[in-house]
Amino acid sequence: MTILERPTISIGEAVESLLRDGLPVRFTAYDGSSAGPPDASIGLELRHQRGLAYLLTAPGDLGMARAYVSGDLAVHGVHPGDPYDALTLLMSHLRFRTPSATEAVTILRGLGLSNLRPPAPPPQEHLPRWRRTVEGLRHSRRRDAGVIQHHYDVSNRFYERVLGPSMTYTCAVYPERDASLEEAQAEKYDLICRKLDLRPGQRLLDVGCGWGGMVRHAAKHYGVRALGVTLSREQASWAKEAIDVEGLGNLAEVRHSDYREVLETGFDAISSIGLTEHIGVRQYPAYFGFLRDHLKPGGRLLNHCITRPHNRRHETGAFIDRYVFPDGELIGSGTIVTAAQDAGFEVMHTENLRQHYALTLAAWCRNLVEHWDDCVAEVGEGTARVWGLYMAGSRVAFERNEIQLHHVLAVNTTSDGNDGDFPLRPTW
Repeated sequence: MTILERPTISIGEAVESLLRDGLPVRFTAYDGSSAGPPDASIGLELRHQRGLAYLLTAPGDLGMARAYVSGDLAVHGVHPGDPYDALTLLMSHLRFRTPSATEAVTILRGLGLSNLRPPAPPPQEHLPRWRRTVEGLRHSRRRDAGVIQHHYDVSNRFYERVLGPSMTYTCAVYPERDASLEEAQAEKYDLICRKLDLRPGQRLLDVGCGWGGMVRHAAKHYGVRALGVTLSREQASWAKEAIDVEGLGNLAEVRHSDYREVLETGFDAISSIGLTEHIGVRQYPAYFGFLRDHLKPGGRLLNHCITRPHNRRHETGAFIDRYVFPDGELIGSGTIVTAAQDAGFEVMHTENLRQHYALTLAAWCRNLVEHWDDCVAEVGEGTARVWGLYMAGSRVAFERNEIQLHHVLAVNTTSDGNDGDFPLRPTW
């Protein structure tokens, strides 16, 4: 660094100058500067120059995530497996103002222009959207397989620690607020079985089946012949072993396959639990058309999906897209209902389970905190930090109605009105 590049403003001063209402937390930096109330219960510590470069070269959630995942930005007063309290405080009270162009240049020069050279991102970060074309077009089978493996093939042992014995990575349904996570996940699967009116001897297709929780529950408790498909090889391997251990091999099957490769048709029911988020809104017509084509007349579909509280197209944030769900897309339940209807389904019932997902995420964070050392040993601290940040942040978003979770129940009703004897009122 030359004399002209030496900082003339401290990092703490720069931070304070960009805030409207001051800092709700204590901030300290490696240059010895600080800002915010000294007695704050939550503290942010910028430990290294690389962290400053992350923040300056990728403003917003991506720069913060890079600094945090790399360990350059530490959060004191919360556990890294559950930074919920810090996130709620920052999201409620941290208000940045937009500096003038002259002011921005002065701040950047004062901090040192050398900090404008972008460091390499942490290894947990996926390619940006524009570079993923090397894996194929968005939502092509090859690219979908790649992004699913990025997220789900982390480590089955890691998921066992975070998700608990059910190995279920979708929103649970809490019969009571104080129910255990396992009770709530069992209730979720059973609710879906009841909505689908499953009966012994029927055939169920579960697309995007994960570790086979729905397949095993439906086979064990409802006597159906269940087929599940997942793009994750690790999930399929774990599910097959669980099916064998539970003695369900005569009823349940899980394949490592794209759902579009299922050749069997005439299923009595189809469940899609947490798959639609990966499909892409433009693919909805083909997706729902495929599902309807694989249902028998009068057969039921239950679509369980994270949604938005509106129906405007909106890309996921950079952190979620790069670190959690590459190519993921969310839209309102109205768009999902419309696409299902346009494919020929009769939509019978919708239900918003937003609050249930906030409770589910809180339980997963508790598991991560409890098993933190095991999880770090399994996947590394950077990846464990990603999960704590992502799950706690998602909990906040569900609590604030920024995202929702919808069940859409539909029937492959025929042209003469055959709806499979759907009841006059819900029976579940």
